[in-house]
Amino acid sequence: MNDILPIILSIVVGLAVIGGLIPVFLKARRSSQNYTGPRDANDPAPLDADAAQGGGTLVEDRPETQAPPSDVEEEPEAPAAPSIETPLPVEGRLVRLRARLAKSNNALGKGLLALLSRDTIDEDVWEEVEETLLLADIGTDSTMELVDTLRERVKVLGVRSPEHVQAMLREELIKLVDPTMDRSLNIDRHDDRPAVLMVVGVNGVGKTTTVGKLARVFVAEDKDVLLGAADTFRAAAAEQLATWGARVGVPTVKSDVDGADPASVAFEAVKAGIDAEVDVVMIDTAGRLQNKVGLMDELGKVKRVIEKQATVDEVLLVLDATTGQNGLTQAKVFAEVVNITGIVLTKLDGTAKGGIVVAIQKTLGVPVKLVGLGEGADDLAPFDAESFVDALLA
Repeated sequence: MNDILPIILSIVVGLAVIGGLIPVFLKARRSSQNYTGPRDANDPAPLDADAAQGGGTLVEDRPETQAPPSDVEEEPEAPAAPSIETPLPVEGRLVRLRARLAKSNNALGKGLLALLSRDTIDEDVWEEVEETLLLADIGTDSTMELVDTLRERVKVLGVRSPEHVQAMLREELIKLVDPTMDRSLNIDRHDDRPAVLMVVGVNGVGKTTTVGKLARVFVAEDKDVLLGAADTFRAAAAEQLATWGARVGVPTVKSDVDGADPASVAFEAVKAGIDAEVDVVMIDTAGRLQNKVGLMDELGKVKRVIEKQATVDEVLLVLDATTGQNGLTQAKVFAEVVNITGIVLTKLDGTAKGGIVVAIQKTLGVPVKLVGLGEGADDLAPFDAESFVDALLA
């Protein structure tokens, strides 16, 4: 009995040890089934302890780690260069302007044709002819001159057919508009400096816009142009001019200071044009009110300052054709301050009275050199006397 007892105790101890190892073995086996490598769609993540007890929610994978930023910064894309517009050639503008003028501003010619084509032309008819001419802003002297000439020709020739009357009218109107006037622009570069062109006029006539359109005309003629924004009193005038220039690749000299000295800006623009060896420098001036003596004196100062380093080859006065005889008054005052060499007549559309061309030229002895009919960028072209009259009679 004493020999068996140690054996039984040994068996009991062995069973106890085995019983204690079984749970450890089972736990290790379950742990060995948890994957440590990457999973795919067919290998879902194991449940966590809380989910195993109650839920069925899979443990989400850790979001993918973003790659650290590179030490080399990517260069930002350069902004697209502004496109440079190609202005219409001068010939194309002339054709379009003639067509538009013929459609919109031919009341003068048609009215005269209707009157002079009547079977009987008595004193009442001649009074109507005079009234038609005066309403067209041709002016009193020019009206009387034209009526007297027409009276004589009708009396001598005794013609009434529309064809003969139109031919007679064309001849006399062309004489009034005077095709012998020199309408060329003095913009040829000198040996050592550019041609300088000043543009003057009152507020609201489209002066800055005219400078921008003129730049397009010169660019179309393959000229190298520089603009000077000497209108330092009107808000945003310099930016407006610079925008016009940028559209055709023309630089603009302007001041960053509001109300800067206009003469100083004009001087610097001409100096820059000389240094850059451009063909033409155009100076836009402030809209001088003709009854402001101080402002008109300053306009004269701008011209004198420019002439310290270059002559002013051309002074263009911009007039609004719709102002009629008021435009003639403006022209007289400007002519007293600066030597006006040419007129730019804008807005010569259906609301304008084309006879102002005759009145201005006869009063000042200064030719209309350019005309504009609309707001388009290329609605400006050289004035041609015969084409103008033909458009009136079309």
